[in-house]
Amino acid sequence: MQTKRGNGLAAVLIFVGALMLLGVFGPLLGRLFGLLFPILMIALGYYGVRRGKVVIGWIILAIGILVLIGKLSWFIGPLLGIILLVYGISLLKKKNTTY
Repeated sequence: MQTKRGNGLAAVLIFVGALMLLGVFGPLLGRLFGLLFPILMIALGYYGVRRGKVVIGWIILAIGILVLIGKLSWFIGPLLGIILLVYGISLLKKKNTTY
């Protein structure tokens, strides 16, 4: 592979172009990358626990889980509300049919 003098400029232009594209597609990829980081932390923590690094593995695993819960709170909150609503209705139905 031949190296040319303009490779540095080409690399800089490619890097700037990629940053510009990520700026355009940022809202689409932002959520994905925001979820990917905690999932990777959970996987790394699990790997650490399996390899014998129990303390640091559990710490990284716990941080990853907490961050993932924070990222998914928009989904977990309404889901918990629906679960409580259905459970409450089922308790009322069960109470009404037993007398």
